[in-house]
Amino acid sequence: MEQNSRNSILTPFLLSAALVLGVMIGLFAGRNSVDRRLRSLAGEGGGPADKLDYALSLIDRYYVDPVSTDSLVEALMPDLMWYLDPHSVYIPASELAEVNMPLEGEFDGIGITFNMATDTIVVLNVIPQGPSQKAGIQNGDRIIRIDDSLVAGRKLPMDEVMRMLRGPRGTQVTVSVLRKGADELLPMTIVRDKIPVKSVDAAYMLTPEVGFLRITTFSQHTHEEMVRALAALRGEGMRKLIVDLRGNTGGYLGQPIRMANEFLPADRLIVYTEDRNGDRMEEYSDGKGAYRDVELAVLIDEHSASSSEIFTGALQDNDRATIIGRRSYGKGLVQQQIPFSDGSAIRLTTARYYTPTGRSIQKPYTAADSDYEQDIYNRYLHNELFSADSIRFDDSLKFVTPGGKIVYGGGGIMPDLFVPLDTTEMTDYYMKVAGRNILYRYTMEYADRNRTKINAVKSVAGLDSLLNADTDMFDDFVRYAGRNGVAPDARQIRRSEKLLKALLRAYIGRNTPLEETGFYANYYVVDDPVLKALEVFDRSPRE
Repeated sequence: MEQNSRNSILTPFLLSAALVLGVMIGLFAGRNSVDRRLRSLAGEGGGPADKLDYALSLIDRYYVDPVSTDSLVEALMPDLMWYLDPHSVYIPASELAEVNMPLEGEFDGIGITFNMATDTIVVLNVIPQGPSQKAGIQNGDRIIRIDDSLVAGRKLPMDEVMRMLRGPRGTQVTVSVLRKGADELLPMTIVRDKIPVKSVDAAYMLTPEVGFLRITTFSQHTHEEMVRALAALRGEGMRKLIVDLRGNTGGYLGQPIRMANEFLPADRLIVYTEDRNGDRMEEYSDGKGAYRDVELAVLIDEHSASSSEIFTGALQDNDRATIIGRRSYGKGLVQQQIPFSDGSAIRLTTARYYTPTGRSIQKPYTAADSDYEQDIYNRYLHNELFSADSIRFDDSLKFVTPGGKIVYGGGGIMPDLFVPLDTTEMTDYYMKVAGRNILYRYTMEYADRNRTKINAVKSVAGLDSLLNADTDMFDDFVRYAGRNGVAPDARQIRRSEKLLKALLRAYIGRNTPLEETGFYANYYVVDDPVLKALEVFDRSPRE
């Protein structure tokens, strides 16, 4: 009995021990088997690219939980580019069309400019002969519904609204609009089509002989747009020209080369690039430019980058233009866009560009530089936006133009005439009416009250006539601001009056068919770089 009892106790124990041992042996053997396979696979990899491929393969086959390697690659690609330089980037397939749109010069849509200053989509301008105009949309219409979706009163993000309105050409979208004088919503079906994206934002005669040209990007059509605008301005008597590149972050490399060629005599170096092997590609003017006789001023600021700096540097280094404003951004790296089969792409830095005197405009950076994008903010902290004396130049990066002018490399184009950021008219009163959007809302309501006259404006002179006739506008605005929570302050209003009046007229001008031309034709009276350019032209010798 005792023996049986002992057996009854030992037998389960031995069975359990055997089971545990078996499991352990199995695990050990299995682990060794997996380990051998993993080591074998990893050992097959040769270089760094193989290592990355095999790492993804191992994760896909052996990681403890299911993982989408496609998602891993999407997450890794931006960091991979970031470790190269600040301007090499990965563009997912879902974003490529949107990113390329300003460069391609067109997109598929309905052809309106709109604003959502409140919680309603307000049509500011309808592109002539575009899909919306053909469907009957008018300036000042409020879009209440898009297809079956209510959009008014919902405070939707701007990008969501654009996604609802845009779509492949030939497709339809139905919008329901509220129009002043109509008793009910007006449904309108719009057939989407190709919509041009303008890169020449404004073009008009500032004085009887001075033209103003604002260029916002360098798309594949910018040179063509510029030539058409200049031909029109010359027909109006242009002999001098202000080219405004402030805020222009660049675009296609070929466009500023073709544009600079319009202003340079023959055989002048415009720009050159060098790749990793030292191979150099030079671009020269051909002497066929139609505007070699036009006196030039170019406006830049801390947001003018890349192609803007190529154009500016070419004219500065050839002593062809007076550069006015603040030091440009400092992007001297050339990217090439390389597509992938899934619709995504990378923009890979393949060369550096240099101005005619040999300056590299690229500001310093290191790989994976987290401080690079803080540069402009650091300029503000170091007082550079307010004083040229705060800028320190490296004499080893000093260059001399053919005309004897000293220019510097090492980070951006330094203007010939520095114009500081001016905040003297930005009183507390101004900050309140601007910051609370009261100023802009007033101009929208003004345009609505005068919609027939606003839509009939065809020229800057016609806009001036309309605005000059309303002698009570500024006082009416002050009363409007008071009703909307900003009490009048006579001293501060006097100090900000010129700026406020200019902005009132400029925003109303933007609401007319003149769009940005209507804005800048009224804003220039408080725009210090433009006024400085006019001074330069006034001092220049007359023929």
